[in-house]
Amino acid sequence: MKQNSRESVLDRIRQALVEAPPAPAPTRDYLTTHTPDDPASILDLLHENLTDYRAVVHRATEAELPVLAAELLERYGVRTVAVPPGLPAAWLSATTAKQRHDEDASLTPDDLDTTDAVVTGCALAIAETGTIILDGGPGQGRRALTLVPDLHICIVFADQVVASVPQALPCLDPARPQTWISGPSATSDIELDRVEGVHGPRQLAVVVVSS
Repeated sequence: MKQNSRESVLDRIRQALVEAPPAPAPTRDYLTTHTPDDPASILDLLHENLTDYRAVVHRATEAELPVLAAELLERYGVRTVAVPPGLPAAWLSATTAKQRHDEDASLTPDDLDTTDAVVTGCALAIAETGTIILDGGPGQGRRALTLVPDLHICIVFADQVVASVPQALPCLDPARPQTWISGPSATSDIELDRVEGVHGPRQLAVVVVSS
């Protein structure tokens, strides 16, 4: 099988490292987090940092999630919502919005452009940086699904939240396509005028689910 450019480069690196000496042991230990090892404190920190990034954060139990999701879609005036493969049907069981299921990437760019919102889960969330990570797993969908609609509602469960980036990296599969999200998409021009929604959703609502 013919290799693509990425595989070819990685193979050359592996070959060059075959006879390399083992890496020396670290000369000192580094902290992996600056956050107390307390689940409630970690969730509160995630909430605070997401809000700083202008995401709208809600807290709920799993039993409350379907009603809250329906209320959010109604509040934002959503008529059509994209549904990634593997999203639990119960999450949207109370909504009256039209659901467009993206099975086998069936939604075209035109379909996504006329879709008001997307609801997804996530792979992980990092409290210290207010970051949500998607890796295309069940309930998350492909990257286009979460970049084109104007509103992204992301469901984060408490056991998916870690305190810091060093704690997050070992939990992630580097072979999967990752999207790291810290607030709604935003950019600034040379005069520092902030514009939202240029590279992704203009609005991000996060529901943190705990017992």
